[in-house]
Amino acid sequence: MPPQKDDLEAVRLVADALEGFEAKDQERIIRWAREKLGLAVAPAGSSPSPASPLPAGSPAGPVSGSLSSGPKDLKTFVAEKKPKNDVQFAATVAYYYRFVAPTDQQKSEVTKTDLQDACRLVGHERFTHPGQTLRNAHTLGLLNKGSESGSFAINSVGENLVDVTLPDGGKGVSRTKAKKKRKRKKKSAKKAMKG
Repeated sequence: MPPQKDDLEAVRLVADALEGFEAKDQERIIRWAREKLGLAVAPAGSSPSPASPLPAGSPAGPVSGSLSSGPKDLKTFVAEKKPKNDVQFAATVAYYYRFVAPTDQQKSEVTKTDLQDACRLVGHERFTHPGQTLRNAHTLGLLNKGSESGSFAINSVGENLVDVTLPDGGKGVSRTKAKKKRKRKKKSAKKAMKG
């Protein structure tokens, strides 16, 4: 018979794992874990509230804080993130409406209409086929299909792109360049051993 699981020990493990991360990173990691476990994801800005309070002296309570210091407008957010292409723009818009927008504007899914409105608000060239841009972002793994046809929701891969990778987007060392660099190092090491 497997041993009884201790929920306070689980809390300690989670708290230890999150220690050292900034509050916004803790929020993102918890959101991803909830998504991975198939649990409902709380909207941004709402503090998670446990069903029963943690006992006194427990290692951690709910993480407070939200992903941003305050609501930003879409134009400012997109300018900060500097998406490099259409699918990155679509992911940035979906991320904004899910996590950054003022509470009354937040939505968990976006449509082609939202994408075109975002173009107008940001001063981005309008898409000829905005629905196709969303489908492309889905195909590349940045968005999940939404609850209705033509709607899409940002997923953890898209969140990671917007929250962590952008604004540097494509500026990092590519995998091919990194592989070539490693090969050169190996060759240099072999030559040094021979010579």
